[in-house]
Amino acid sequence: MAPSRPLAVALALVLAGPAAAGCHHEDTATARASAAALVAQVPLTGPGFPPDAATAKARLAALKVEWGRNWQTYRREEFGRYWSDETDAVGGRNGCDTRDDVLRRDLTELREGDRNRCVVLSGVLLDPYTGKRLPYTYRRASQIQTDHVVALGAAWRAGAYAWTPQRRLEYANDLDVLLAVDKQTNQDKGSRTADKWRPPRRAYWCEYARRYTGIKATYALSVTEPEKRALQEMLADCPQ
Repeated sequence: MAPSRPLAVALALVLAGPAAAGCHHEDTATARASAAALVAQVPLTGPGFPPDAATAKARLAALKVEWGRNWQTYRREEFGRYWSDETDAVGGRNGCDTRDDVLRRDLTELREGDRNRCVVLSGVLLDPYTGKRLPYTYRRASQIQTDHVVALGAAWRAGAYAWTPQRRLEYANDLDVLLAVDKQTNQDKGSRTADKWRPPRRAYWCEYARRYTGIKATYALSVTEPEKRALQEMLADCPQ
């Protein structure tokens, strides 16, 4: 995924160096500062997301209830082949790869690149689904994957089949839809809905249901009756 134009220009100056760019050291430092500012100015979480338990319960009650449709026509490519920064979703148009945005938001003990603030060099994920502590190092095999909380296949069956390609691309890259999680657990989850899969760590059920319901409401996706009951049960785990 190519960086957006403002950051691409800034990064080109930084990486080329003063001689190649025809600039003084001060100009390079200014370009680097501009790139960092562009990355920093875009929030990585939507306002009011995830909704609190009471709001999530109200939004869940308002969702359309129906069985999934067009499951046989789903293809991953319908949501775009690659991560894209070219959307107006949360985190979009900041010049960074979507996965890098997720890592910068979800990892602790974070170390970012000096020249490219988009790149996460190292950090630790406290996996919300299992409670595992998972280290991350740039360019090394990782046990961390990026999960769509409401999976793409599940979103397709719940109404995304009728969206425009740009709307699906936006959904696939919306940071509110995404979480950094344990790789094996994410693979076990697949495209299962809330009635067929819950995080192994019960302490996360409340937040999982809040996020899941918030996504469904934001994108006007339907729920099945069993899915709705499962979300109600998990929301009942929320502190009163």
